[in-house]
Amino acid sequence: MDGNVNTLLWPIIVYSGAVLLLAASLLVISYFLGQRHEERATGLPYESGIFATGSARVRFDIKFYLPAIFFVIFDLEAVFIFAWAVAIRETGWAGYIEVLVFVLVLLAALAYIWKIGALDWRTKPARKEA
Repeated sequence: MDGNVNTLLWPIIVYSGAVLLLAASLLVISYFLGQRHEERATGLPYESGIFATGSARVRFDIKFYLPAIFFVIFDLEAVFIFAWAVAIRETGWAGYIEVLVFVLVLLAALAYIWKIGALDWRTKPARKEA
């Protein structure tokens, strides 16, 4: 390194001090200028126009999670395909064959989860032995 450690660290220290001072000052100002009211419904949980009833520890069926997980998995793959599309001229035919294999693996995974009934929203999915 060309410079002394102290000359390299002072901007970070000044920036961190400024951030802490700004955050503390905003908290103090909001405390003094903020509204204070103690009505009966102030501390009650409220979401989407409906007051909460019952326990927050409700178990959801797995059928609600599976489509979300599959969406995240297959949506993430779109990022890789987009990156390939941006660099298609540099990758040439080798890149084309690689992305073709990648898409075929994705289609095989989609066919597999379709075959085992993971996308089926009936009450009890009929699973077939593979």
